[in-house]
Amino acid sequence: MTTMALSPLLTRPGAVAASGIDEGVAAHYGELNKEQQKLLAGTAVADLSHFGVVTLSGEDRLSWLNTLSSQSLTGLREGQSTQTLLLTVQGRIEFDIRVLADADKLWLVVEPGQAEPLAAFLTRMRFMLRVEITDVSAEYAVVGACAAQPALAKYPVWVDPWPGVTTGGYAYSGPEHPGNERPWYLYLVPAGELETAVAGLPLAGMLAVEALRIAAWRPRFGFETDEKAIPHELDLIRTAVHLDKGCYKGQETVARVHNVGRPPRRLVFLQLDGSMHTLPAVGSPVMVGEKVVGSLTSVATHFEAGPVGLALIKRNIDTELELEVVDGEERYAAKQEVIVTPEAGQIAGRFTGFIRPPR
Repeated sequence: MTTMALSPLLTRPGAVAASGIDEGVAAHYGELNKEQQKLLAGTAVADLSHFGVVTLSGEDRLSWLNTLSSQSLTGLREGQSTQTLLLTVQGRIEFDIRVLADADKLWLVVEPGQAEPLAAFLTRMRFMLRVEITDVSAEYAVVGACAAQPALAKYPVWVDPWPGVTTGGYAYSGPEHPGNERPWYLYLVPAGELETAVAGLPLAGMLAVEALRIAAWRPRFGFETDEKAIPHELDLIRTAVHLDKGCYKGQETVARVHNVGRPPRRLVFLQLDGSMHTLPAVGSPVMVGEKVVGSLTSVATHFEAGPVGLALIKRNIDTELELEVVDGEERYAAKQEVIVTPEAGQIAGRFTGFIRPPR
C-alpha cells in the first residue's frame, strides 16, 4: 500500500491516526461514542481527505462515461449526484464511483488508492473523444457529513442516493431501511482550505464513520467487495445500476442474475455478542456449527447497538439461523438481519414487499 499524505487535521487535540486503507486521517479524536452521536446529528464532520478525486472535463464527458457505466448518466444535470459501477465482462465490480455533475466537469470520488487506477483505466478507454481525465486527489480534500453544512455550502457536494431506489434501480431489501436515518454528504474542499473550512466544526474519526455506515447497511468498496462481488449481492442495484439502460460491460450478467438467476452470496447485517469486549477481525470466517458459510467484511462498535458488522454469506443460509464469527480461539455469536433476501434475482417482476420506483 502506498503511504498516504497525512491530513493536517491530525494535529487536532486528541487525534489518533487510522491505519490500513484509512491511513492518513484520524481513527478518532478521543471521544468515540460522542463522535458518532455528533456526526449522526449533523453537528460534526469527518475528514475523508484520503479519498480519491478524479475530474472529467470536455464536451463528451457525460455521454462517454455513460457508455462504460452501470448507471444511466445522460440526464445528469449540474448539482446532481449519483452512484455508478464499472464492471468486468462477468459483471464483477471493478470500480465504485460517486459521481457529481458540475457546470464544466464531472467529479468522481472513490475510495483511498482508487483514483490512480481509475484515471489510468479511463485514459485507456478515451480513444479520440473530447474528454480530459485528471487525478486531482492531491488538490482536493473530501469532508463527510450526515447533514448539509452551511459552513461548507460554497463547495461542490455529493449527496448519497442510499438507501433510495434511483430510476431504473431495484431494492433487494424491504422498505424499512436503517439507511434512512443516516443521510451522507461529501464536500469537495480545496486541500489548502481544509483547515480553515472546518475550523469551527467538531470532527469525527473514521471509527465513527464506519460504525454509522455499517448500521446503515451501506457497502464499501474494498470491504464488502472482492474479486467475485456482483452488485446484486450487496443491494447495489438500488442506487448504482439502471436495469433498463443500454449496453455496457457486464450488463448481460446483471440482467441474467436479476431476471432468471440468483446471486451466489448475500450481504447480511450482524449484531455481535457484546459480552466479549473485543471485536473479531475483518476477514474472519462466519460459521454455522463447524461449516464456513461466509466472511466478516466490516465491523465496528456502534454507540447504541454495540458491536455490529456486515458479512457476505452463502445465499441459501436460513435467515433464522444464528451465526458465529470465529477469530482464532474466539467465537462471537452473531444474529443476522437480512439485507439481501435469499430470493434476490428471481423476484424480478414481482414487487410485493419490495421497492421499485414508478416509471
